[in-house]
Amino acid sequence: MRMEYVEAVLAVVELVPAGTAVAYGDVAELLGSGGPRQVGAVMSHHGSAVSWWRVLRASGHAPEGHEGEALRHYVLERTPLLGDHLRFLRTGEGRWRVELETARWAPTESDFDIVDAIAEQLERQLHKLSAPDDEMSV
Repeated sequence: MRMEYVEAVLAVVELVPAGTAVAYGDVAELLGSGGPRQVGAVMSHHGSAVSWWRVLRASGHAPEGHEGEALRHYVLERTPLLGDHLRFLRTGEGRWRVELETARWAPTESDFDIVDAIAEQLERQLHKLSAPDDEMSV
């Protein structure tokens, strides 16, 4: 995976405020590049330095294997949840998920300006990397 893409994904994730969440596909759509699996791969390998719990599956389920840690963040940030999350906190059992319809991040105009700048920079970097040598010397 290209580091330019990794950096762009992480930059978008850093914009997602506490108490909100996005699906992997939302990040890809905002960037206009990649898809849910590519974003998931970035988050799996490089996401520990950002608020990784705010990026989840379209179903609203937390990243696999990190449900307990993610749930603690959701409760602290007052992220809307569905299901028996309190039981899960107490016993490690019970089904729950983020109520993504309510919790989904709605970027502001200035957020979109930042996302657009990130996406444009990514596009330029990827185009530059894929351009033939003669195009790059123009």
